[in-house]
Amino acid sequence: METRLLYQIGITLIPGIGDVNGKKLVHWFGSAEAVFKAKEKDLLMIPGIGRKMVQNILHQKVLRRAEKEVRYIEKNQIRPLFFLDDDFPQRLLNCYDHPLMLYYKGKADLNHKRMIAFVGTRRATGYGKEQCRQLIDGLREKDVLIVSGLAYGIDGCAHRHAVDLDISTVAVLGHGLDRIYPASHRKLAEEMLISGGGLLTEFLSETVPDRENFPRRNRIVAGMVDAVVVVESGMKGGALITAELANSYNRDVFAVPGRVTDPFSSGCNQLIKTNRAALVHDAGDIGYLMGWEDRKKKTVKQINLFPEMNEREKAIYDLLCENGIMGIDKVIVETGFSPSSVSTALLNLEFNGLVRSLPGKQYQAE
Repeated sequence: METRLLYQIGITLIPGIGDVNGKKLVHWFGSAEAVFKAKEKDLLMIPGIGRKMVQNILHQKVLRRAEKEVRYIEKNQIRPLFFLDDDFPQRLLNCYDHPLMLYYKGKADLNHKRMIAFVGTRRATGYGKEQCRQLIDGLREKDVLIVSGLAYGIDGCAHRHAVDLDISTVAVLGHGLDRIYPASHRKLAEEMLISGGGLLTEFLSETVPDRENFPRRNRIVAGMVDAVVVVESGMKGGALITAELANSYNRDVFAVPGRVTDPFSSGCNQLIKTNRAALVHDAGDIGYLMGWEDRKKKTVKQINLFPEMNEREKAIYDLLCENGIMGIDKVIVETGFSPSSVSTALLNLEFNGLVRSLPGKQYQAE
């Protein structure tokens, strides 16, 4: 495991590779270790991988830094999550630019059945904080996991209230796990861990919270959840970036409206006005639009009118029964079927009441 982890971390450190090319290399050669052991002529055959990038791979200087990180991980009981691991956040796999590697400290399930992010301005008003708390109050009975970024304002309010209500909450950080930013939220972060939450990042230890890290953090927040709620935001800022990312990932986006003269609500109002977010008044709106309302299962109908399935549909149905909620990309990988055939089979299964479609291109056997 240590050797495999060394190469998995190493591939994230190769200059010029990035998330997209890194995944391409791993899929091409079968593992991160195989990438580092590949010959130059084989590396040059891969589309989009140039000679300079190949030289960076062959030099393998990054493995020394990777060795240091492996020691830090072992010493501090941190869980490394490679994108091919089963406990990697599966919703992220539907995002083309998802990270190759994540580092996690905590107990919360990153593949919880219902996950929702709360984002907003760092300079939250009393109105914004109260709306945030009321929404989380109403979501308590829905068994959700709350995700945010541990920043000042709405982020901190969401984490704080989730802890107070004994709701699992995960913070996605824009720096390494060897520090907490802002420092004033260190106690809150400790309480989150104690109460069964977690801290998640794609950054190595010793990575400081530089400005350019936070848009990268925001894509994880947007991609790992079913929906994003923007509570308060101006016309610019990280909350709107997260909302735009969520829309691009086909996630549901909700926004709390505010007075038209309030600068801290102008971003939310604009999202609603331009149909990039649904207006949310209370938690019931979220539950209804997400399909989280309690429904009685029509088991009699399924028993009496159980439809026939072809071989491909049966394979997919059995896979979902065995694994629970799965993203469509994961189904494609596990079955080896083409994307179009998987989409068709899932649609037929859904029409026949055997499979339920969930937000974020996730599916679950009924």
